Amino acid sequence: MLCTMSAAAVAVWLGTVVTILSRSHADRRVYPSAGVLFVHVLEREHFKGEFPPYPKSGDASSDPITFNTNLMGYPDRPGWLRYIQRTQHSDGVLYGSPTAEHVGKPSVIEITAYNRRTFETARHNLVINIMATEEFPLPYQAEFYIKNMNVEEMLASEVLGDFLGAVKNVWQPERLNAINITSALDRGGRVPLPINNLKEGVYVMVGADVAFSSCLREVESPHNQLRCSQEMEPVISCDKKFRAQFHIDWCKISLVDINKVVPVYITRPDPGTGILPEFGEYSPPSESLMGRNYFSDFLITLAVPSAVALVLFFILGYTMCCRREGVEKRNMQTPDIELVHHSSIQKSTKELRNMSKNREISWPLSTLPVFNPVSGEVVPPIHPDNYETTSMPLMQTQTNLQNQITIPQQRPSGDNYVMSTFRRLEVNGIPEERKVAEALNL
Repeated sequence: MLCTMSAAAVAVWLGTVVTILSRSHADRRVYPSAGVLFVHVLEREHFKGEFPPYPKSGDASSDPITFNTNLMGYPDRPGWLRYIQRTQHSDGVLYGSPTAEHVGKPSVIEITAYNRRTFETARHNLVINIMATEEFPLPYQAEFYIKNMNVEEMLASEVLGDFLGAVKNVWQPERLNAINITSALDRGGRVPLPINNLKEGVYVMVGADVAFSSCLREVESPHNQLRCSQEMEPVISCDKKFRAQFHIDWCKISLVDINKVVPVYITRPDPGTGILPEFGEYSPPSESLMGRNYFSDFLITLAVPSAVALVLFFILGYTMCCRREGVEKRNMQTPDIELVHHSSIQKSTKELRNMSKNREISWPLSTLPVFNPVSGEVVPPIHPDNYETTSMPLMQTQTNLQNQITIPQQRPSGDNYVMSTFRRLEVNGIPEERKVAEALNL
């Protein structure tokens, strides 16, 4: 019983392993038609079985999975094939429109799925075999710009079917196919602001086998062209058939009739001299070429400018250091009277600058009170508070002024004293009696 159960369990396990390996290495084949829109959805559910289950039961959809697509043997996809995946929790979409040039050339697309939780990968191959179609190319093609859609929303089968149904009601063709879908960002559009659910916009090209309807031709009327030039919305009678779900910018609609398009043949220019022939063989240079000596180039490029710079440096150093006269030589050539005069001017200037820095310090001797040797009178200089001392001369004529104070003065003989007067000065409200004491001690 135990052996039977173990054998059954092993069989189930082997079956699971084989299934996983077959999913990992199986090639999926698709057969798109040239000139018709090709859409292939990379479903996350298809790759979840190849990764370990999510730790929480019933929450396996939380695994973030991203896809990388490239042409086998190349780092990128073919030029006609695009890929988009909005978030790590959404499906990826391969879309594009192959042309007749790719018919009969199978393309193997390598699809690598990355599990961002476990950092594991799984790889599938998608083989694209482009088939030719008798309807290609459809002669009448119209490109619409839808403002309220993103490219991945428009690629959904139900949304694209609704749009083609609205176009068919307006156009009334027998055959109508979606030729191509392009995001507005690929046409130079700007990323919209993340407000009011703004969309990037998408261009949808459709083709039909009948001429354009009168409703679509209304865009080419002079009235609507004038409104478009003035950035106003044109008046289109069939706009109401789209307005319920699709907001179309009728000023950006493009109507092309392939039968009236003049083919442009690009001629190759005549190759000039030095251009190899188209089917010519390349003849490499001989291996016996002599090596080139770069010593002379070194001397011209580095040695010569360095030598010139060194000579100029020595000339400048000799001129600046060895040819200086100096202060001693200058003083020897200057007369003594000029040096004495210059020194006295410097001393007087220094004294005046020290006086102007601090007005509260003691005045110099030239501004002390004047003593009369005949009368014995001591008269201080005139320094009123509102007087501009900076323009006052050092020596002034002393006169009898008001507010004088009498002080005793001893005579040469006798015991009597003579009273002398002097003016009472105040500096910042403080009597300058100290000046009088200093004058008496002279």
